[in-house]
Amino acid sequence: MFRCRGLALLSICLISAASLAAEPTWESRDGSFKVTYESELQPLVINRIHSWTLNVTDAAGTPVEGAVITVDGGMPIHDHGLPTQPRVTNEVAPGRYVLEGVRFHMPGSWELVVTIESGDVRDAVVIVLDW
Repeated sequence: MFRCRGLALLSICLISAASLAAEPTWESRDGSFKVTYESELQPLVINRIHSWTLNVTDAAGTPVEGAVITVDGGMPIHDHGLPTQPRVTNEVAPGRYVLEGVRFHMPGSWELVVTIESGDVRDAVVIVLDW
């Protein structure tokens, strides 16, 4: 659910954090990894660049240290990618990675594809956000 303030087309829309994640943990396609995330914005705001903390574990729940993580995505229904190029900039604790440059420019159905490489394992987590 979201609400917009003002009448202008470029008004600021606030998104309820509870409406974003349909489940608290996202499992990778092959089951190798699990990801949870925390946004620095609570609630999220349309058109504001912000960062997330990604918590990455293996299937057994052990934090995945030293992983190479890339993020892509977009709005499949609108056939466009993300308006920014989010990237992981730091591992702040075992399995906790800072993702900077996240921005959503409109409400709708978004996908963030988090590709994780650790050792010889490469797998992707698709985080679906609907609002």
